[in-house]
Amino acid sequence: MPEITSEKSASQPISVLGVLGDIHAEDTSLEAALAFLDSKGIVDIVSVGDIVTGPGDANRCCRMLEKRQIPTVRGNHDRWYLRDDMTDLPHFTRRSQMSSVAEKFLEQLPVSRELQVVGGAAQLCHGFGRHDMAGVLPTESESAARSNRELHELLTYHRYRFVINGHTHHHMVRTFDDMTIINAGTLRRDHQPCLTIIDFSQAKVNFFKIRNLTEIEPWEEVSLEYWNAID
Repeated sequence: MPEITSEKSASQPISVLGVLGDIHAEDTSLEAALAFLDSKGIVDIVSVGDIVTGPGDANRCCRMLEKRQIPTVRGNHDRWYLRDDMTDLPHFTRRSQMSSVAEKFLEQLPVSRELQVVGGAAQLCHGFGRHDMAGVLPTESESAARSNRELHELLTYHRYRFVINGHTHHHMVRTFDDMTIINAGTLRRDHQPCLTIIDFSQAKVNFFKIRNLTEIEPWEEVSLEYWNAID
């Protein structure tokens, strides 16, 4: 069973949710995304992790997330940072770049969180559940996707109506049986950066493109009843 941290379990279910895709130290885009969500009156905001390893300031990203108490999960790059793994990656975040406060913030991140949203329970994770490098692509065939062991585990678990994740850097809404996966994409500047707003009460997901680190514009609207099956 995945490690679970519950959010808003004793309060009203979340109706509208802002989701930050893989951040990858893009502090300028993160700041712009948060300002945009504020301008839209979005109160509930979450992050799918991978805060470190990128061309910007990961330390500043941690400060913004912690200051605003944004529920965040650990990504595989955060895990690698804490274990000193994959240090030869481009733009790898060095410990010398991070404050002790930021490092402590990364250390305490759970692998998943449970959210109560309009329509049912949602799991916030980086990949699938406790598997931070698992994922399904938008163009992946139905049969190939269903052979994914981690996805099969979540479908068998029957706990979640929604899974909100990242990792692949491909924004996506895709349904399998009674569970819908919403991938928030990434803020990374060279991987089609975007921002995601999920309106559970209106059953729609809006993706916003981030241009030149700070310019945010509408990109794509997808229904939560959307079914993408390519065979």
